[in-house]
Amino acid sequence: MTKRAIIVHGWGGNPQEGWFPWLKDKLKDCGVDVVVLAMPDPETPKIGEWVPFLYEQINGSDENTFFIGHSIGCQTILRYLEKISNRIGGAIFVAGWFNLKGLNEEEKKIAEPWTELNVNFEKVKQNINKLVVFLSSNDPYVDPVLSGQMFKTILGAKVIEERDRGHYSGEDNIIEFPSLLEEAMKMLDVRPSKSMAIGENDDYKF
Repeated sequence: MTKRAIIVHGWGGNPQEGWFPWLKDKLKDCGVDVVVLAMPDPETPKIGEWVPFLYEQINGSDENTFFIGHSIGCQTILRYLEKISNRIGGAIFVAGWFNLKGLNEEEKKIAEPWTELNVNFEKVKQNINKLVVFLSSNDPYVDPVLSGQMFKTILGAKVIEERDRGHYSGEDNIIEFPSLLEEAMKMLDVRPSKSMAIGENDDYKF
């Protein structure tokens, strides 16, 4: 059966931002069915809108379904996973978080429901086979040490901390993301076509 990858962008994001188009093309070249969702009202993301939208758009998930989230997109995926009653193949979170820093007052009001409404982590663990989390040493919004410890302790995630990648956003000029592609291909157990180039100046082995 064809494997699916659902990419969920972050707060203020869109399907054409940063590394999303690049990753979509690379995974499609591996035979993966990939969609980058355009989440509703991205400047003011709401749990009550984003989670139902994700549920409706993917029309069911199974162990051939994999999720890749960025920032608040990771929170959306977590809250989706606590609502379903079946296991998915796995997920990769980029700049995933439980708490945020560096926000202004307006941003704090938008973020408050996401940071204060608890997630049923036991249900999430029941419904996910594998979880990989990418964190950056200089993320202006996410504490990599705190988030990394929490993802490891609570969800048994594999945490990869990279140096000086900011918030992994288009504003940080992260257009190609070979290390993420490598982890995604491992998780999905897929291989590139012979003509596929992984990224600039890389030597990733599969």
